[in-house]
Amino acid sequence: MKQTKIIMGMPITIEIVNKTSQAELNKIFNYFKSVDNRYSTYKTTSEIAKINHGLAKSKWSSEMKTVMKLCEQTKTLTNGYFDIAHSGQLDPSGLVKGWSINNASKMLISMGKTDFYIEAGGDIQVQGKDKSDKVWEVGIRNPFEIKEIIKVIKLKNQGVATSGTYIRGQHIYNPFSNLPINEVKSLTVIGPNVYEADRFATAAFAMGVQGIAFIEAAPGFEGYMVDNNKIATFTSGFRKYEA
Repeated sequence: MKQTKIIMGMPITIEIVNKTSQAELNKIFNYFKSVDNRYSTYKTTSEIAKINHGLAKSKWSSEMKTVMKLCEQTKTLTNGYFDIAHSGQLDPSGLVKGWSINNASKMLISMGKTDFYIEAGGDIQVQGKDKSDKVWEVGIRNPFEIKEIIKVIKLKNQGVATSGTYIRGQHIYNPFSNLPINEVKSLTVIGPNVYEADRFATAAFAMGVQGIAFIEAAPGFEGYMVDNNKIATFTSGFRKYEA
């Protein structure tokens, strides 16, 4: 079963190879809706919007406190390049997307699903094998021509996330200079799961051209960067994932 719905302002696609009911699938989509209702900075009723309008920390939900703690941990791990504070407002979306996909994956596993993939806005978690009983294959888009796939990678029980400006426009800044990232067009990160891949991709992109070196030095991660000169740079272990 495969379905796509627009939630969190982006297409979310779930494909489950195992026998699945519509009710099970709806449970996952409803989870993403609940995430959107809590963390969307565009919804005045969301918890994050209320926090940005002065909601006392003592009134934050336990989940929000957990996510904020994860954001702080990620900031430390990435030498300050992952930063959710922008112009006096907090926006944890650079972590929440991958985190929620990973949580949805755990929900499916708890339902007994062994073979599936979940994609939200280009960030993907795969489990097991596809409907042809082969390892899942994921395409990396050409950021200069988004209908073109420039690399195909094979993943098993892993996550992949891409940060870039070619779809959403300029939305990632260097937190130290507060300047937009202009020298990198896209940076794709393969990680042990989509949560790890997503938060590291966000931080590495904010580092500019140095981001790929950060991924190279991170155990268990591989990366593929395309710069503004249309030159690709990838980590030493990336080729083992190429289809």
